[in-house]
Order: sequence, then C-alpha cells, then structure tokens
Amino acid sequence: MRNSIMAWVRTVPEDEWQEGPLSDLFPKVVDPKYGKVDHIMGVHSLNPEGLKAHLGVYTSAMSGTETLPKMEREMIALIVSLENRCHY
Repeated sequence: MRNSIMAWVRTVPEDEWQEGPLSDLFPKVVDPKYGKVDHIMGVHSLNPEGLKAHLGVYTSAMSGTETLPKMEREMIALIVSLENRCHY
C-alpha cells in the first residue's frame, strides 16, 4: 500500500476573504452547496492574481462548446481524476 502524504500550503483563512483583493474572488470560487473554497483554489489565496488566473483557465477549459458540451467535459475530467487517483 502506498503512503499518502498531503503537502501543506499556507493559505489565507476563508473568514478573512471578505475584505481586500480576495473579496471579489470569493463568490466565484466558493462551493455554493457547502459554502467552502476547494483546496485546489484556496492554495492560491496568498496570490490573488494567481487565483484569478487559475479560475480563468478552469472556466475556459470547462465551458461547453458546440462540439463538446460542458457535461461531457465534466465527465472526461471525472474519469481523468479517477485514473489519477485524485479526489478533485
């Protein structure tokens, strides 16, 4: 069995995102169902411009097009995550 070690990255606590440069980004990255920011986005909290760039890439990659609808993109992302043993 593989040992799994989670990396630790310092982040800005979510209760501090309400003011400053993160305040505009918070509503765009918070999970509406759980009210939390996914770790994959939260690791960028010390660099709001990096968070904004990551959000832009994600939004662009997952937006549907005529040839590949959003649902199919999400399904592909799910299969890739499963194959990579990634829970995101």
